[in-house]
Amino acid sequence: MPPQRMVVLDEEDADTTHGSDPRSRPVQALLEYGLIPLDKPRGPTSHEVVAWTRRLLGMEKAGHSGTLDPPVSGLLPIGLGQSTRALSLLLMFPKEYKGVMRIHSSVPRKELDKVLGEFTGEIFQRPPQRSSVSRQTRSRTIHELEVTESEGNLYLFRVLCQSGTYIRKLVYDMGEVLGIGATMVELRRTKVGPLTEEKGLVTLHQLNDAVFRLKEGDEGPLRKVVIPIEESLGDIPKVVMRDSAVDAVCHGARLGLPGVLAASEGIKKDDTVALLSPKSELVAIGKALMSSDEIKSQKRGLATTTERVVMKAGTYPRLWKSHKVKAGATNAPG
Repeated sequence: MPPQRMVVLDEEDADTTHGSDPRSRPVQALLEYGLIPLDKPRGPTSHEVVAWTRRLLGMEKAGHSGTLDPPVSGLLPIGLGQSTRALSLLLMFPKEYKGVMRIHSSVPRKELDKVLGEFTGEIFQRPPQRSSVSRQTRSRTIHELEVTESEGNLYLFRVLCQSGTYIRKLVYDMGEVLGIGATMVELRRTKVGPLTEEKGLVTLHQLNDAVFRLKEGDEGPLRKVVIPIEESLGDIPKVVMRDSAVDAVCHGARLGLPGVLAASEGIKKDDTVALLSPKSELVAIGKALMSSDEIKSQKRGLATTTERVVMKAGTYPRLWKSHKVKAGATNAPG
């Protein structure tokens, strides 16, 4: 993934007495703002795996992004502490799965490939009966769908799809169109946005070993299994703010243009944006109130809202005075 191009409005030296580069956080701060790309085994529920992780690390808060059913293995992103507030960002990314499908009777390969093509692009799904969401028909996008290997009536497939797609239902529906029926035999999630199996997943055994080593005074293994939440942001548009604006945003203030140092190119109004400190720490999630061109050309006004605060208030000093505006919020200073 190529690095994002940024529109730089101003530069200033970061305050080294507050916060830290995400890659060099102290261990306790890493746990508070960390994410584990966990390799969920087959058998337990996603909720059980999160509960085990929370107990292993002694954390009060932990959560996952995107449930995997008990028989499904693979990437289960687990956010720790304050990072749970940012897990919704991962729902914006497509997810990749690899699985095994059994068709109930033999068909020519060209007929199967034709059906794969019909299920690529926008499709309509009704969630299965045992799903946790309302069973209303909804549209989902299948970006890529291919068969990579086959043996008899078993087919190994790969699918890159929009978050919220039910793969078991996808396989069932393809079997209905084929007219012979199809069943998902096995499934594994291999990618969620910038988090991939190729970059390495963390097993529960590795996590347990890292916690044991930490108690022995060795931080190294833990730093290998817990990554900064910022590494999951991928190509989400970003806005970098001044040190002086950070605490105001942590209190829910909207970010004014005087407080902006840089912004990603191509931002459109109402886009979801990641609000960062000059050290690239994730401060909050917001909505753009201006395009990147407007941010670059205008001198005054509000650049973003603050929808969800990630950083704890007080991490940076309070260098602002609250004042009421028409919307009843406060504006971040510049």
